[in-house]
This record gives sequence, C-alpha cells and structure tokens, in this order.
Amino acid sequence: MVNSLAAAARDKAAIVGIGATEYSKDSGRSVLSLAVEASRAAIRDSGLDISEIDGIVRCDMDNVQTAGLAAALGLPNFSFWADTGPGGSAPCMMVSIAVAAVLSGQAKAVLCFRSLNGRSEGRLGLGVPGASGARVGGRGTYDEFFLPYGMITAGQAFAMMAHEHMTGFGTKPEHLGEIALACREAANQTPHAQMHDRTLTMNDYLGSRMIASPLRLFDYCLETDGACAIIVTSTERARDLASPLVTVSGTAGGRPVDMRVGMMFPITTRNRMYDLGSRSAAEELYQRAGMGPSDIDVAQFYDCFTISVLVQIEAFGFCELGEGGPFVASGAIRRNGSLPINTAGGHLSEGYIHGMNHILEAVRQVRGTSDYQIEGAETALATCGLLPVGAGLIVRKGA
Repeated sequence: MVNSLAAAARDKAAIVGIGATEYSKDSGRSVLSLAVEASRAAIRDSGLDISEIDGIVRCDMDNVQTAGLAAALGLPNFSFWADTGPGGSAPCMMVSIAVAAVLSGQAKAVLCFRSLNGRSEGRLGLGVPGASGARVGGRGTYDEFFLPYGMITAGQAFAMMAHEHMTGFGTKPEHLGEIALACREAANQTPHAQMHDRTLTMNDYLGSRMIASPLRLFDYCLETDGACAIIVTSTERARDLASPLVTVSGTAGGRPVDMRVGMMFPITTRNRMYDLGSRSAAEELYQRAGMGPSDIDVAQFYDCFTISVLVQIEAFGFCELGEGGPFVASGAIRRNGSLPINTAGGHLSEGYIHGMNHILEAVRQVRGTSDYQIEGAETALATCGLLPVGAGLIVRKGA
C-alpha cells in the first residue's frame, strides 16, 4: 500500500546546491574547516542568499556540531537542526529530514553536510574504537560477542557476506572485480577522484593482496579526508534559481527482516547475511517515487566494499537474488550498460565520504554536468549504508 503522505511529497522539494572539498589522504585541516568550505560551495552553487539557509542536518557520527557550523558560516536565520545515523546510512535520511523540514514549513532551505578526516585521523578500517578492551556483558548489543574475539573491522564482516554469496550462488572473484573496474573506469574520467590517474585491470585486481578472504585490496573503499554538502529547498523556490532543476522524488530507509542488535557483526548470526534493510528500503522508495528499477537511468551504490554493490543490485531489484554476479559480468554496470554505476568512481575510487559524494554525483548526472556523463540520464538512485540498516533516494530532472 502506497504511503499517501510520502507520495504527496514526491518532487515537491529539490536539491539546488552541491559542494565538496578536495578528497585527500591528509587534509592538514580541521573537520570544521572542511565543512565550512563544502557548505560555502553548496550555498554559492544554489544561488540562494545566505539569509535563506535556516536549517542544518548532520550525521550523528560527524565531529562538527550544527551550532558550530552555523556560527562559522554566519547564518543569520538559523532555526532548524537535526541529526541522524548511523554512519554511512545517514546521508539519504539526512535529505529525508531536510525535505520534511522544508515541506512542513519548519525551514526554507536546509544544509546537509558530512565532514571527516577519515584517513589522517579516525580510520574506521583500523577497527571499532575500544574493541581491544571489549568484554562480554552489559554492552546492550550482539557486537559484544564478536569484538573480544578479534572480529573488529567492517572488512571482516563483509568478507563473510561475500563468502556466503559465493558458496550459495557461485559468485566469483571476477564478479567483484568487475565492480572495482567499473568504478575505476569512471574515476579515470573524473579529475577530482583520488584514483583519477591510476588505471586498473582485472589482472591487477586478482593479483592484489588478500586482506580478509575473499576480499582483496581493490575490494576495499578509500578512507578519505574531505567534506560534502548539499542544499535542499522547495521545488517552487528552486524554479526561480539558475541551476537545472533536480527534484527529490523519494527517500526511504529500511531494516532487514532478520534484524540483530548491533552495528554489523551480528549479520553472521542471521539466516542469510545478505538479507539487507536495502530490500525493504527499495520497496518503500519505489512506491514513494512512483518508479521501479526500470525507471532508473544511473545508480550510485554505497560501495564500502565491492560485495556491498553486488548485494544492493539484487536488493534494489535490478536482478534476482543470486544473479548479481552474472549481471555485473554482462557489462550492465559500465557506461553503455543498462545500469551505469558510481559514475565519479564511488567510494572505491573517488573517495569515501560516507555516501554524501554519491548524492552529489547523482545530482550532477541529472543536471548533465558530470565528468563521466551518462547520455540521457534523467533519474538517479543513490544509496547509503547496508548495516545495520539501509537507505536510498531518487532524484529526477525537473520539468
């Protein structure tokens, strides 16, 4: 059954500004400085006056606080703020909150941002903070049964997901390699991508070192320093601005059927590790947007690891469960395929800004301004996170 209120919000709000910093290994700057740069760029791009920016939505894992950013930007009419998470699941839901704030009249224009020194400071790849001292008992999550025994990184959990998919469906390393190559091919055409000048072949992929079997070096995303920001306002206001109109057709989050309390490691106790919140998010998202998989021209999948792309392709209905491997091997995810993906290089080859850079690229594609532009792209899907919950949004070229 379609949620009538959510469907009524379809295309009533728009993303009118996008901004980003350089993506690097060591910014040498504070996360507040990065957030200010990206936010100013997004405001300039929007064409709005700074007095119209009256709301901020942040990720609950961001070290930049809303009040601090508002003060640094000098917002004269700051009156709405919110945050959501967790982590990589946040960006699409940040847009959802911004849309709700604008359409309910709580704000005129809302800034959403993500800023982190994810390479030079807090590296998620080093493991869960405090894991070395973790003990069983009193932590309120199933993670307590994994951390003390050495399962402390996301790569370990996703490696087990990949192993189950391989043993269950015959998925091959080369299938994951196709995803890495598709992202790198796009990055090679994207000047701001970190891997812009580094090509990748299947032999390179297969010859790279194993990190958590069956995941190799090039199955992993790029931990990155940088920031991204977007501006959301009403479609009515957006029509008066200079940028091509990009409306938000729908946003949705979802939890897996077999939910286990914890961030990621409890997936190993599910009946199926690839049972994702992305599937329920997709069902709701398509209903809210009035679309289906066949209506999507280009997709920006949250690619913390290559396996995360493959299982989302299935969860978002672009192929049946277990058919992700043959789907990517068919060339479908390349530039001239039926579903070009991660057209700025994604987290694997552009930079890892926890899903925010995917939203920026979705807007570029619909505007027609991407460095790796897909001809005729009028609709774009962007996804966020997989664990513990999933999320997605669809943007469309405005009439």
